[in-house]
Amino acid sequence: METLHKSLTVLDSLKQPSKEELKTALIHLEIELEDIKSELKTSQGKPYFRKLLYQNEEVELLVMNWSQLECAPHDHGTSQGWIKVLNGSSLNTVYEVNENGLPSELFAKVHTTGELYYAPKKGVHKMKADKESDLVTLHLYSPPISGMKVYDLEKCTVCVVSDDCGAWWPDEQRQKLKEIQLKNDVMA
Repeated sequence: METLHKSLTVLDSLKQPSKEELKTALIHLEIELEDIKSELKTSQGKPYFRKLLYQNEEVELLVMNWSQLECAPHDHGTSQGWIKVLNGSSLNTVYEVNENGLPSELFAKVHTTGELYYAPKKGVHKMKADKESDLVTLHLYSPPISGMKVYDLEKCTVCVVSDDCGAWWPDEQRQKLKEIQLKNDVMA
């Protein structure tokens, strides 16, 4: 936990951090799997268990322990961030959103232990553990995520979810802040 206490100093110094400042901060945290193992729990039927490690008005730091389930395509609202693979390998699928608001897959890439990858503002992606690996990821976002959109591509629907909902279709009505039916030109 000493490494986590060090993170307070690094993260407290960030003020409206740029993409590069966020990446540099995540690297300087030097958090490894051993540092956060005590924070990990099972996901209980969800794609991941997430634990908020740190949050202020500028940034939030989360650790996620993944099951073998895939999360839904989602964005991070008006936040940008970096994801570091602490253990295992992550299959990250990136989408492009068309003029009707419906995402279509652009590409998928596997990221392995130690790698970092960027999640841009309004960028849509989904993740899952690759090949039954024990995936654990560390996420640093700025500002803290709010207004995240989760997509149901089969139903052509998007839902703005509450801040306590993960990247899956909400189970509880209170987590659905807004639900929008999208037009699918292919089906028309």
